[in-house]
Formats: sequence, C-alpha cells, structure tokens
Amino acid sequence: MTAIPYRTALIVGAGAGISASVARGLAAAGLKIGLAARNIDKLAPLAGETGAERFAVDASDPAAVAHLFEEADARLGTPDVVLYNASARAPGPIAEIDPEAARKAIEISAFGGFLVVQQAARRMIPKEHGAILLTGASASVKGYPRSAIFAMGKFALRGLAQSTARELGPKGIHVAHFVIDGDVRSARRPDPAERPDSTLDPDAIAQTYLEVLRQPRSAWSLEVEMRPWVETF
Repeated sequence: MTAIPYRTALIVGAGAGISASVARGLAAAGLKIGLAARNIDKLAPLAGETGAERFAVDASDPAAVAHLFEEADARLGTPDVVLYNASARAPGPIAEIDPEAARKAIEISAFGGFLVVQQAARRMIPKEHGAILLTGASASVKGYPRSAIFAMGKFALRGLAQSTARELGPKGIHVAHFVIDGDVRSARRPDPAERPDSTLDPDAIAQTYLEVLRQPRSAWSLEVEMRPWVETF
C-alpha cells in the first residue's frame, strides 16, 4: 500500500462519525493529529485513542481560526493535511427561519471553511506541499425542502473547494471535496431493519479520504461522491 506522504493533520469540526474515523485512520498511518472543535471535552476519548492534541475553536471567528493555526504550529507542527468537517443547520420553512440562526449556520458551514482553507494555504504554499479536504453533503449539489440554509452553506463550500483546487493544485496542494450523499451510520442512527446497508459506514468513508491522500499528483481526485449502494438516484 502506498504510504500517505504527509506527517501532520488538523481536523476542524472534529467529533464522532466521519472525523473520528479519519483521525483513527491517519493516526494508524503514522500521522500526528490535531482535533479542533468548539467543545474539546467531548474529544477526550478520541484524543486518548489517537494520541491527538486538542484545540478549542469557533470556526466562524477569524481571530480564533488564526489562533488555532498558531497553536497547531507550536504544539503539533505545521499541518500537512487539513480537514474541514464543521457544518451547521437552520432547518424549517423558508418563511419562518430566524435570520440570525441562518447567518450563524452559513458562517460555520461556509465562512469557516474559507477561514480554515486560507490559513492552511498560507502555510502550504511556501512548501508547495499539502492537502486540504472538505466534507460536503447531498446538499452540496441539490437543495431539499426546509433545508435552504444548509444547502446555501454546502453549495458555498463546494464552490470554495472547486476554486481553490484549481488555484492551489499547480502549487502542489491537493484540494478535494467529498459529497456524502446519505445518512452516516452511528449508534444513534443504525441501519433500519427493513433497509440494511442504507447508511454509510464512517470507517468506509474514512478509507476513501485516506486513499485520496495517497493519490499521485498526476491523477488527483478533486471531488468524490459517496452513497450507499441501495440509494436511489
């Protein structure tokens, strides 16, 4: 198996599910891991399991994100891999959604992604080396009723990924966006008995993230879409 050509990784919006599975996979591959979230207490078990450093951050705050990367540089080493996994929702009928809730959700899903990508790029460009991964969703490519704000955030994040992939790829930085088209399996959201395999296994999703990091530069994936095999199109 081709080795992952990176040494350190920072996961922003860390928690259970996809980000935890990616953290375990990266740690098993020998990378030093940083886990960043608003509430770092919840990260203690995962940090203990992976040997990761924990960082508190509000991903929608420019000063907080800048401080996060400064802390990561000092405690972890400049990250070679950065994963943005944070998102927020403000669901409901469009005529009834609270504007401030909508603003905050878009700030976390989209503006936070910009802040993190910007800080990562500033560190990776001089080295001409690194990878930036962005977690998307079905809402990145299609809007659903009562989910306009989530779609707005995820559409914006996908646009960020596409633009930065084309800008930073020639500089040796691999930017990839992942469309998670379906529910992610968890203890709280198991497969329904009547529809086995109808959710995505987070460990299987993480395997795809890690394989993208192993890709040779001559054939980088810029977007990968994942869905359960039973999903209807």
